[in-house]
Amino acid sequence: MGASDELVFVGGYTADKGGDGEGIVRLRRDPATGELTRSGVVARTPSPSFLTRHPALPVLYAVNELDPDGTVSAFTVDAAGDLTPLASRPTGGSDPAHLAVTGDGRHLLVANYGTGSVAVFPLDADGAPGERTDLLTLTGSGPVADRQAGPHAHMVFPLRDEVLIADLGSDKVWRARLDPVAGRLTLLAPAVSAPPGTGPRHVRFSPDGALFVVGELSGELTWWRPGADGSLDLAGRAATTTAEGENYPSEVVVRPDGRFVYVANRGPNTVTTFAWDGAAATLVAETPAGGDWPRHMILVGDHLYVTNQRSRSVTTLRIDPETGVPVAPAASAAEPTPTCLLRWSVVEGR
Repeated sequence: MGASDELVFVGGYTADKGGDGEGIVRLRRDPATGELTRSGVVARTPSPSFLTRHPALPVLYAVNELDPDGTVSAFTVDAAGDLTPLASRPTGGSDPAHLAVTGDGRHLLVANYGTGSVAVFPLDADGAPGERTDLLTLTGSGPVADRQAGPHAHMVFPLRDEVLIADLGSDKVWRARLDPVAGRLTLLAPAVSAPPGTGPRHVRFSPDGALFVVGELSGELTWWRPGADGSLDLAGRAATTTAEGENYPSEVVVRPDGRFVYVANRGPNTVTTFAWDGAAATLVAETPAGGDWPRHMILVGDHLYVTNQRSRSVTTLRIDPETGVPVAPAASAAEPTPTCLLRWSVVEGR
């Protein structure tokens, strides 16, 4: 492989979740054209529905979204992009849906969607997760009876010595303080108390400090600013699609310069572009995702890559650098039940 080659790993659902994937797949990305080329399954592991990486080591982590006993798996990644199993641990809950490593590389956090809890694992010098040091169980519910009967931790977002936890079930984005020595979480006041029925799924910060929250159940993008009491105040909201019918937005991506925000819409099967001016997000375009049920997406340079879970494909959308708007899908590659993408640089090992 060339010195500038990049890889993209694909996570997805295997048979235990009704999918037809086999584990983690490796794609090769051409930096000049953005084209993706499949190079095969590199790890056979059950339903690795979300992937992340260590901030300094060539280690990849995957949730195994299993019910009732979820697990997390770690793999070392060599210069060719081959994966070698490093460790696997039970998460203490069901259907883990998201995971993240703290900025100092010392702890791995896992969101158990089904049981509404967050697991903490210490990482050793090789990046291997040790025995779980904490399992923080959330509480609360919401008005959407079939989706919000209890808490559903959907994302963990480490932020210095704290962690934000998007809880679809309670309409909260919780704050928790992480003890870096004991590896334990202390639940604080919520950072965000969203309008009832929002269903917070994923969050992202803009470069100017606003917090974007995608509401899976409300079909809205909301943005929040610091309030006087340390929590965040609602500063604005916007529907994520102009289409009629049901919409379950999934992922939110912020362009590095902060000028544009992208939201994937499941149902309408579109990617919506919002222009961000520091005060409000304005819908400027809605582009077909090129497949059915766009669950996740990543921005790499001027290309947006989208996993279409139900149509079993990964689509490539080129973004106009001036308007910030993705054009119609330039390419679509077949991929069994994909749910997540992770960029990996061969040169840097990350």
